[in-house]
Amino acid sequence: MDNSATQQIQTNDFSKGAVWKNILSMAVPMMIAQVIQLLYNIVDRVYIGHLPGGSTVPLTALGLTFPVITVITAFTNLFGMGGAPLCSIARGEGNIEKAEKIMGNAFAMLMVTGALLVAVLQFTMKPVLYTLGAGGDTYSLASQYLRIYLWGTFFSMAGLGMNSFINSQGFGRKGMTTILIGAVTNIVLDPVFIFIFRMGVQGAALATVISQGLSAFFVMRFLLSGKAVYRLRLRCLKPDPAVIFRITSLGLANFIMSATNALTQVACNTMLKKFGGDLYIAVMTVLGSVRDISWTTVQGLSQGAQPVLGYNYGAKEYRRVQQGIKFLAVTSALYTTVIWILTMTFPEPFLHIFNSHPELLEAGVPALHIYFFGFFMMSLQFTGQTAFTALGLSKQAIFFSLLRKAIIVMPLTFILPYVAGLEVNGVFLAEPVSNFIGGTACFLTMYFTVYRKLGYLAKEAKALNP
Repeated sequence: MDNSATQQIQTNDFSKGAVWKNILSMAVPMMIAQVIQLLYNIVDRVYIGHLPGGSTVPLTALGLTFPVITVITAFTNLFGMGGAPLCSIARGEGNIEKAEKIMGNAFAMLMVTGALLVAVLQFTMKPVLYTLGAGGDTYSLASQYLRIYLWGTFFSMAGLGMNSFINSQGFGRKGMTTILIGAVTNIVLDPVFIFIFRMGVQGAALATVISQGLSAFFVMRFLLSGKAVYRLRLRCLKPDPAVIFRITSLGLANFIMSATNALTQVACNTMLKKFGGDLYIAVMTVLGSVRDISWTTVQGLSQGAQPVLGYNYGAKEYRRVQQGIKFLAVTSALYTTVIWILTMTFPEPFLHIFNSHPELLEAGVPALHIYFFGFFMMSLQFTGQTAFTALGLSKQAIFFSLLRKAIIVMPLTFILPYVAGLEVNGVFLAEPVSNFIGGTACFLTMYFTVYRKLGYLAKEAKALNP
């Protein structure tokens, strides 16, 4: 190992210094990166939502593409967020060769999966979009957007998926910068293509693809350079079934979370179209955007905590892992409570970001009050899920990913609209119910099976090394 790599390892040693400072040193740039990453899709929604001459149909069409984009993100998370925590643990153990092999296998799987997704979705686009609720004008606009967006799949998977490995090495600012480059490009190109060139939704898709391509370029350039602690090497791309199994086992939790989000979006669109029509699909698109913005900070905090927790776990610094989990739980709870109060008190400004149509605002305010009621309980889900993933506990991470969305939200989305005349309100109510049940179950399980066990391990380690 060269001197520069050795120096980087010492610089990013998370077993030294205050745990909360280590987490924040990673989390702050990652929070910013989360906000920036969100801009890729949010900016599209903002501009499309304010097209002249009525924008409900284009906004609905854009909303219909979300489940497909979410599936692509799910596969990105499967290998990116499945491999990155394992690399953090390997780095804590001092095994750089192992970390490079994990990263190389993750990259190979991202590229193979990306090729398969593009091929399948290009040929099945029409039946897929009609299944998601498209029809007439909405299908035409949704397919225009998606056909262009799909060609950026390789950029999206390489940029977003491999960015996790920059963060796992402790380079939070570098990870933020690679995303920032693409986001700024997207913000600049969106109005040019949408309004000046009059390309509408096609312009939004083209701007996104170009932006993702730039992000991917800078991510790959860093991981191939000598500045990285562990680098992307050709020899490490050779598939190793055992390594791929470990990556997918841990990444399956994030995959399921994203995939079930897609299925939930399909379920919501189906029931909202039945009980409220296209207007309420547009409302759900806006609410989903508000939710994405609102939980970006706590997502960044969780992702910032993962490499710190994983590194200390690999280094057998169990007490520090406990301190990190406690810090994450407290800060997440405070933040989500503040957001919950703001959305309940001032709903209109949140909705105005994406659409100012009077009819949508009238339907959107009561829907937002219902949908965000249990938002503060999301802090429990985030804390538990982060701890399971960071420590490589794939079975627990997978189960609680399934519990909240697949086992609670989806059935309730189909059942509640028929209960006590709730109709569309029943669709929006499924989310807060799942937050209370799923969040509580995830956090309590983590506390009794992980947090307390870390305390016992810390005592044993201290006894052996007084």
